[in-house]
Amino acid sequence: MGSSGNDQKNTASSKPAPRVTVTATAAGGKATSIPASGVTTSASKDDKPPAAGRKAVPTFVGMGLQSAQDAAQEQGFYSLKSHDSLGRDRMQILDRDWKVCSQNVKAGTAAGTDTTLDFGSVKLTETCPSKDMKAPSTAGGKIPDFTGKSVKAARAALDPSTSFTVKDASDARRWILVESNWKVCTQSPAAGTALKGQPVTLGAVKFDETCP
Repeated sequence: MGSSGNDQKNTASSKPAPRVTVTATAAGGKATSIPASGVTTSASKDDKPPAAGRKAVPTFVGMGLQSAQDAAQEQGFYSLKSHDSLGRDRMQILDRDWKVCSQNVKAGTAAGTDTTLDFGSVKLTETCPSKDMKAPSTAGGKIPDFTGKSVKAARAALDPSTSFTVKDASDARRWILVESNWKVCTQSPAAGTALKGQPVTLGAVKFDETCP
């Protein structure tokens, strides 16, 4: 009799515990079953992040750069860039000192809010060019014409390993410290010369000065 009672107890305790499932309601009203055992289940192929919304791109030209950036973010555009419209390769460190001359996405265009907006800008005291001035490029395998370009933009166009010398083209023999404030007057080798790792020498004056 005693052994029979023990058998019944052992039989009852060996039964698996019932599987408990908690049902939660996800956003959108879709019910999801979550095993209480803590087992991780793979997400449904329908559970995708929401796509970026589309909005008409506002007009930013004529605004201060900081105001343009704030206005873009208010509309949901958070991927923002800016560049020097004069091709001098200057950094827009204090955005309130710059104004927008151009925008890469035309005003009124419907664009996803994940679109990168790039503002061409100049300093507040400067005049916007009729179109953005492009920085020099060595894409064709030849030395570009650096005349009138900033020393900084010229340096950036060349391979970092290039031997690069800049001299004051005037008789003042000044040090060229902030290269974005100096424009190229002379260059050696001449524009159009095939790039073969040769040293480059530039003569430059400040942008508000006339080349000798």
